[in-house]
Amino acid sequence: MLNTAALHKYFQDLEARDEFSGVALVTRGEEQLFSGAYGYASRAWGIRNTLETRFDTASVTKLFTAVATLQLVDRGDLALGTRVIDFLGLKDTAISGAVTVEHLLTHTSGIGDDAEEEDGEIYENLWKTRPNYMVTETADFLPQFIHKPPNFPPGQGCRYCNCAFILLGLCIEKISGLSYRDYVRRNVFAPAGMAESDFLRLDRVHERTAEGSDPLRDEAGTLIGWKRNIYSYPPVGSPDSGAYVTASDLDRFLRAARRGSLLSPELTAAFFAPRVHYRDRENWEQKYGFVLWFYVKPDGTLVCCQKEGINAGVSAVIRYFPAEDINVVVLSNMEAGAWDPVWKVHAMIAGG
Repeated sequence: MLNTAALHKYFQDLEARDEFSGVALVTRGEEQLFSGAYGYASRAWGIRNTLETRFDTASVTKLFTAVATLQLVDRGDLALGTRVIDFLGLKDTAISGAVTVEHLLTHTSGIGDDAEEEDGEIYENLWKTRPNYMVTETADFLPQFIHKPPNFPPGQGCRYCNCAFILLGLCIEKISGLSYRDYVRRNVFAPAGMAESDFLRLDRVHERTAEGSDPLRDEAGTLIGWKRNIYSYPPVGSPDSGAYVTASDLDRFLRAARRGSLLSPELTAAFFAPRVHYRDRENWEQKYGFVLWFYVKPDGTLVCCQKEGINAGVSAVIRYFPAEDINVVVLSNMEAGAWDPVWKVHAMIAGG
């Protein structure tokens, strides 16, 4: 189980080597097993991170989009089998008319992404030719992907896709009459008790908010400076990325979702169940559900599920261990910050 003293020293050592800046939180039910804050929310002003600091969560935001979509399914306003292109009236695109809500939620739509990250394309490079400040509303993303050829027919593969969640966000807006952000604020953040979470603009000043930055190193690996991420993605969060949360709020979200505060019992169970094969790892299989991915042993044992996010100056992971009822949250304002720590904690909880 957790050796909290050793874990704290581990994070301190990472911080001393400029390899981690952020927070970590481990809980079991209402019990806090470990918490710590390290590094700087603002390197320019020497302001340190705290457990109350809000972090950009990148693609962890897709959790909120998935729950918002499933709420509309619960209400009968949408179905998992709804054909999205017809529903949205998006004609003359490269997206198959057979793509459904379920395909989008499970990364099985096959639609072309604005940055094909599985092929090595870098999301940050999109903004070299299009000013990021031009993309602030959900529909603003459409020109970036709707004419790209599909990677496979719907349901005949599994490939991570950011823009699938743009389409889901448009469905949420069409049905609710609200902006995506307002819908999530009212129907996800509020009932989950996420009082400190919001969609914050990069071009505004916000209290207790971490600024994303990554180390610049010379050929010898010596740190020579830090690069801010303000030109690396749109200035405000969208259905696929960019919500700001505290570690405690993200922990509250997952526990609210598990106890059925956000979805019906049927869809709560479906949300926490694997649905499609994604890929094999050395000793386990990775499956996707409705945005969560699941770590499954060869004998079918579910070890954990998680959602992660990564962007320039951002990395975030929330991982849940059902056998132990343990949540692990690692939020970092560095692109490489969260990955080694979450596996360090994983080894303490569940072994290799």
